[in-house]
Amino acid sequence: MSILHIVGLGPGDPDSIPLGSYEIMRRGWPVVLRTREHPAVKRLQEAGVTYQTCDDLYEKCDTFDAVYEAIVARLLHLAEGHPHVVYAVPGHPLVAERAVQILLAQPHPGVEVEVGPGQSFLDLAAARLGIDPVEGLLLLDGLALRHDQLNPRLHTFIAQVYDRAVASEVKLTLMELYPDEYEVVIVRAAGVRGEERMERVPLYEIDRLAWIDHLTTLYVPPAKDAAVLYRDLHEAPRIVEVLRGPNGCPWDRKQTHASLRKYVVEEAYEVAEAIDEGDADHLAEELGDLLLQILLHARIAEEAGEFTLRDVFAGLAAKLVRRHPHVFGDEVAKTADDVRGIWEQVKQDERRNEEREESALSGVKLAGPALAVAQAVQKAAAKVGFDWSNEADVWQKVKEEMNELDIERRREPRDAAKLAAEAGDVLFAVVNLCRFVDLDAEAVLAQATRRFVRRFRYVEERLRSNGGSWETASPEALDAYWNEAKIAFPQSN
Repeated sequence: MSILHIVGLGPGDPDSIPLGSYEIMRRGWPVVLRTREHPAVKRLQEAGVTYQTCDDLYEKCDTFDAVYEAIVARLLHLAEGHPHVVYAVPGHPLVAERAVQILLAQPHPGVEVEVGPGQSFLDLAAARLGIDPVEGLLLLDGLALRHDQLNPRLHTFIAQVYDRAVASEVKLTLMELYPDEYEVVIVRAAGVRGEERMERVPLYEIDRLAWIDHLTTLYVPPAKDAAVLYRDLHEAPRIVEVLRGPNGCPWDRKQTHASLRKYVVEEAYEVAEAIDEGDADHLAEELGDLLLQILLHARIAEEAGEFTLRDVFAGLAAKLVRRHPHVFGDEVAKTADDVRGIWEQVKQDERRNEEREESALSGVKLAGPALAVAQAVQKAAAKVGFDWSNEADVWQKVKEEMNELDIERRREPRDAAKLAAEAGDVLFAVVNLCRFVDLDAEAVLAQATRRFVRRFRYVEERLRSNGGSWETASPEALDAYWNEAKIAFPQSN
């Protein structure tokens, strides 16, 4: 059994090499350095420590991943012929050392991996900047930085900003959250006497600094400006939580799932309208309004112990993966039709798993515009014979429901629930009549609404042109204007 000792050289200063690392490297065992490009290496040379490096692998390999794999292969091969091998890395063995993580991820027959001492650059960088990590700190890899890792409320260190090309990629990622002028700090060789350099610069300038090298780290301070915080994905849910809290907004606090239902529908329609307009800014605004409804419902549910916003995200993520086996699984889909077939099959499997009782209405989606849903339900019922036999009977049913509504509206005192039920029955019966005369109830009502809007605006214009107003115009004048509007915009318009 061979032992592969992994030790750290410390953050950079030759006097900061951990004593344990120093002693292990002086035992005469084979020593491998990840790179000789580290200030502490000259102390090893002074002490007569013999070593080899992996710098040649950076030249031979096309990617960093290939470099790390080659380092692991070299170390394991060396361990086959020696009972002890030392692998020394800059800083701490467990901070920003991908090859070490690969070694620790799986067992290697005949080789035991031991992680020894080290000191990360993070300690000195935090000390030099005067920050307390317990306030909240992110340590991220500049070579694999993603915008979804960022949190503007935390101290953020981005390591391995090796050169200006890496700095440019880091800058572009940060600019998805932070403004171009946001002040950041470039830290080079923190704590290394004679080599340390720190400079505060606007974010857009970080890739213009000629002295960036392998000892460079970027520090992004926590944001306090609302313009930055508002772009964080966690900020809007936090604001909704405040609005629903004890000292929040009275209107928001009293809302329920039921009271907000109409707003969800309304905002969805406004999103569709913005899409039709082709206005990107308007669409972004309307999507925000729709998202607010989602956040409010999730918050109300969390307060009731039903579910949380994370449950919503988890359910959505699981569904997306489940319904895209051609992306996340073994299915193959080369065309949109292939995808559609897979999607429908997965949905059928989901319905079978739900073990719902079969119904003639199972295929009807009850989510949607009320008139369209009513017409779809009636068509589904008609397919199994549950329908009126002729148009005259349907018309009679409309009149019957209108009479029941009239009776209910005259009742004193009024019963709001019964009045709503009778009004609903009238609408449902009229939808049935539309179906019998081959009309789309949803389209018919939409046309009638647009026609009313055109006529109403005509009346408004006539009032303005004659120097009148809604308050001063007589009923006779309004009737006259309305009749003009009906001529200007007939039923066919």
